[in-house]
Amino acid sequence: MRNRVVMAALVVIAIVAGVLIYLKLTPSGARSGRVWDFLTDPASHADWKLAAGSRCGSAPFIFPTDGMAGFLWDDSFRVGHRHQGIDIFAGTEAGVAPVIAAYDGYLTRLADWKSAVIMRVPSDPLSPGRQIWLYYAHMAAADGTSFIAEEFPPGASEIFVAAGTFLGRQGDYSGDPNNPVGVHLHFSIVKDDGQGNFMSELSIRNTYDPSPYFGIELNAKNNDGQPPLCNALTRLHSPHFFSFRYSISPIHPFFQEEASWNSEIKSY
Repeated sequence: MRNRVVMAALVVIAIVAGVLIYLKLTPSGARSGRVWDFLTDPASHADWKLAAGSRCGSAPFIFPTDGMAGFLWDDSFRVGHRHQGIDIFAGTEAGVAPVIAAYDGYLTRLADWKSAVIMRVPSDPLSPGRQIWLYYAHMAAADGTSFIAEEFPPGASEIFVAAGTFLGRQGDYSGDPNNPVGVHLHFSIVKDDGQGNFMSELSIRNTYDPSPYFGIELNAKNNDGQPPLCNALTRLHSPHFFSFRYSISPIHPFFQEEASWNSEIKSY
């Protein structure tokens, strides 16, 4: 009996040690710690946030929502996992922080999508003539109540949307009401399959590094460990850009990494 107790204690110690090593010694772990710090006290870390509609220098994309870019492209939350986009945390309750279009494009929302939309960009601003797709996810409550703008109902297809247009609000939808994610926007740039369709966003091989599109280092492998920021931010002045005011309030500190919760994306 005593041996079992000792073994159980050793297992617990090993698990705790592993978590501490992950949080302290790995870049993704350090980012997890910063996201935790931000979500538990966003007001004290307001300088970690980027503003919706801001543009870094001459980068083609504007930032799609207010918040801290907490998890980056090619982050890893477990062995074999590679994050396909960026997760932006506003530090608000679900259904508060607005999400806007980062670039002009044609919006589609498949009939069964509760929290996501995807926008077709016919000509990549960094590679003219190449078609790309911009994917926005988690715009719904934990129970599946959608926060997507009414102008884009389920089944919407090829609706032209200008940069800065209101798309919805950040949510915590995961597909499982009992296991919501922390409130955030997941944004990724998805490759075209060459036949005019978007590829599956669930593989990083089907996405592009968003860093050059925003003019901010959003590649986990190149990030210096600090929250990604831009020192040359300029406000986009556009008739399509909506100004929003909302207060930042602490939310429950619980948050989770993404695994298969982007299941609304389909492979064609």
